[in-house]
Amino acid sequence: MSDNSRRKFIKQLGSAAALMGAGPLGSLAATPEKAYLLQADKPVSSNDKIRIAGIGMGIMGFGDVSCALKVPGVELVAVADLYTGHLEKAKSVYGQHIFTTRDYREVLERKDVDAVIIATPDHWHDTQAIAAMEKGKHVYCEKPMVQQIEEGHAVIETQRRTGKVLQVGSQRVSSVALAEARKRYLAGDIGQLNLVEAKIDRHSALGAWQYSIPPDASPKTIDFDAFLKDTPKVPFDPVRFFRWRNYQAYGTGVPGDLFVHLITGLHFMIGSKGPERIFSSGNLVQWKDGRDVPDLMTAIFDYPETKDHAAFQMTLRVNFADGGGGSEFTRLIGTEGVLELGWNDFKIKQHKLPVAPGYGGWDTYNTFTKAQQEEFVKQYNAKYSAADRAEVKTEESAFRAPEGYDDRYDHFVNFFESIRSGKPVVEDATFGLRAAGPALAVNESYFKKKVINWDAERMKIV
Repeated sequence: MSDNSRRKFIKQLGSAAALMGAGPLGSLAATPEKAYLLQADKPVSSNDKIRIAGIGMGIMGFGDVSCALKVPGVELVAVADLYTGHLEKAKSVYGQHIFTTRDYREVLERKDVDAVIIATPDHWHDTQAIAAMEKGKHVYCEKPMVQQIEEGHAVIETQRRTGKVLQVGSQRVSSVALAEARKRYLAGDIGQLNLVEAKIDRHSALGAWQYSIPPDASPKTIDFDAFLKDTPKVPFDPVRFFRWRNYQAYGTGVPGDLFVHLITGLHFMIGSKGPERIFSSGNLVQWKDGRDVPDLMTAIFDYPETKDHAAFQMTLRVNFADGGGGSEFTRLIGTEGVLELGWNDFKIKQHKLPVAPGYGGWDTYNTFTKAQQEEFVKQYNAKYSAADRAEVKTEESAFRAPEGYDDRYDHFVNFFESIRSGKPVVEDATFGLRAAGPALAVNESYFKKKVINWDAERMKIV
């Protein structure tokens, strides 16, 4: 971006962001040259009341339902969960009047339920989402949208046929920060994208899915057979029930829990439909607790050139055995800058190459004779103007959402607005499979030890 264009952008920024005094911004680099506080959307006006039900009231279930109820005009009427304790907890949090059941199908039969929030283990997502839409319910489904790639096509077809709204719950795509990052990317602030690198490293039991198990967990309080669905039958095991992410039968491991967030955000920002080649490698390093998925995983994605972006490579990594205590970043690296994403903040560092290549330093110039050096400098100065030879100054800008901003709230606002007005959701079933498919292909590559070729248009392994 030229200096003139940059000045014009800053002058026009008022409607999108407020200029702040430069200074530290939490996780952002200290003392950036320019800092911007992004503005959240205006308050939502409620028209028709939307009555919701929660299916699966674990960590994400309670979080999603509580967030959804902050949106004006939304009311909770029912919840379903296979653990009695979750149903009792729901009544204590949301009121004794709500209907509770272990059988989600009873929720779908209720005439007073307009939409459901599905936050069950991954292997239940497609079945419950399809059943809900068939019963006339709108669906908010946690990520990844499906556990198996082929299930995604059935979800897409059901959404198309029924006309029901389906929003996938990877809320980052509704963030005001990601929307602004997309604008900055499309404006060319980092030049041509050539590499994306991201990592999410952790070093804690809870971060490695070692979730707490309630003392009353038993065959009496948990419908374990229903939980198993069509997976191999095993004796009652509360560890499998509450720590389901650790098992291939019920979850999707690191790719489905974490990579899918990164892929979703990237696809939203650059308008990509997906990679063409995927390869992954990993290991089970520390958490040898009976799980059959790795706790360390690295994946490489090759994205082809399209009308929306140049060819680039993406590398994603998760390490649950990081003795340094854990850290994370997501960087989009271009030929003229780097865009580093936080969750609801980001920064851009720009460093453009000068027209003149320079000489000296670690260079063959120093091996020339004095006469050749003088002749080289003469020719160099004749070829490149003073402007061409000028040292490039690195520029940094930092953007963040307001304190207390919640992108999940905006994601639910988008979902409920779509139900009321027909406005498209930001993450429908097709978008959901374009994000989930490559993540699931990472598992395919890991367990089969081979490169996976992916058809991003048809969303299939080839």
